[in-house]
Amino acid sequence: MQSILVRLPSDLTINWAQRVVNKHDPRIIVSHVEIASVDVGTTTRVRIKVEHNKPALLPKHWFVKLPSLDWQAKLITALPRLLHTEVRFYNEVAHSVDVSVPRFLAAQSQLGKGSTLVLPDLAESGVSLGRPGDELSYPEAIQVVVQLASFHARFWNTPHLHHTYRWLGGPVRQLEDLLGTALAVPLMKRGLHFAGDLIPPALHKPALHYAKHRRQAMRFLTKNPQTLVHHDCHPGNLFWQQSKPGFLDWQLIRVGEGISDIAYFLSTALTPPLRRLHEHDLIAMYAQTLEENGVAHIDINNLKQRYRAHLTYPFEAMLVTLAVGGMMNQQSNRELIKRAAAAVHDHNAFAAIPFSVC
Repeated sequence: MQSILVRLPSDLTINWAQRVVNKHDPRIIVSHVEIASVDVGTTTRVRIKVEHNKPALLPKHWFVKLPSLDWQAKLITALPRLLHTEVRFYNEVAHSVDVSVPRFLAAQSQLGKGSTLVLPDLAESGVSLGRPGDELSYPEAIQVVVQLASFHARFWNTPHLHHTYRWLGGPVRQLEDLLGTALAVPLMKRGLHFAGDLIPPALHKPALHYAKHRRQAMRFLTKNPQTLVHHDCHPGNLFWQQSKPGFLDWQLIRVGEGISDIAYFLSTALTPPLRRLHEHDLIAMYAQTLEENGVAHIDINNLKQRYRAHLTYPFEAMLVTLAVGGMMNQQSNRELIKRAAAAVHDHNAFAAIPFSVC
């Protein structure tokens, strides 16, 4: 198998692109590669135009994800091999999910040599790409919640789920959890400091208590029925095609509680007034869609309690993003912190985790 692994945008040459197209049709001949843009965050994202002789078979505009060139972001993402996880998602899971995901052109990962993911550039195909700071409407939120419920139902309490997808919970995930626990307190302190008055003073003490006992919190947040979850459902990881949402950036996919995706989504994608007005209806709609897709015995009251507890994670994730820096546009990051903090404050979410018994 011809390797498509590269480390730098400058490695995206004609010969490299030819190796990609050879996976689809050796009659396709690449004549030119032009880099349109390079964006460095949790990964290095490169948009390129590839001139070749069969545009009816393969798109000419590609979106390539490589390991981050930012050392701080790389420190957080390289050890737990987040891009490696996304590569495995596209190679092993994407074909079986009940949500819209990009068609991928090539995906490869190798220990010690990095990971490379090649997708069609959706921005060049009439698809609307979300931005992290977008404010979604209620009808858009309904669409996302229904899609997430369908995705979760597909894998809900599947026999041997952990065995089938053990690479999502093996050494890589254990290392990620270990790093998250080890860095939780300093990153929470740094995030709270940088966020300033975005965080209500009443949240500082419980947030630091959560960080100190993060391992216990994570155990409690995985006690209910398990499924596959996206784990990073903010507006910037959505795309829209004819008003139907699709999902991008599967680096954090894992086995977990489905309601965690709903908590992450509602607390980051909706303005606080809109979330307060509709979140109970949206949770009820999520439960109804699960049942319509074959998931039995949904306890709506328990689901709401789990939703409340899971609001703590998007709050932590957005503060860690700010603390590390270079992972998201700072203006968008601060807006999502404000929304997530409002959700945690509204629900007294940290009090929903019984640290003394979990």
